[in-house]
Amino acid sequence: MPHQRFHRRIKERESDTPEARRDGGSLLEEISELIGLQVYTNGGVFLGNVNNVVVDVENGQVDGLFVQETNPLLVEGSRAVSVPYRWIQSVGDIVVLRYFPKRVSVKKAPTLK
Repeated sequence: MPHQRFHRRIKERESDTPEARRDGGSLLEEISELIGLQVYTNGGVFLGNVNNVVVDVENGQVDGLFVQETNPLLVEGSRAVSVPYRWIQSVGDIVVLRYFPKRVSVKKAPTLK
């Protein structure tokens, strides 16, 4: 299942018609299929599981994937990350990223005096 399928524009109510529901469902159903998928770097390192999908509601397109409980080898403190859509190489039984930093560090917020 190629990832382009999740990045198409939402047409006004077209995917919510009875015909669309009979013929495979709406974009919302397709997006929900991403939830729970395992995410791997292009080097085969497990990042985490998709917990949510970041959608640009105005433009009706997927902006990225939200991954919680990330691999501590990749993300400091296993913090949650939002993976930009442009970093995704493919989507099928798993998500494979074309790019992910070698290590994501968390910067501390400045303290107020």
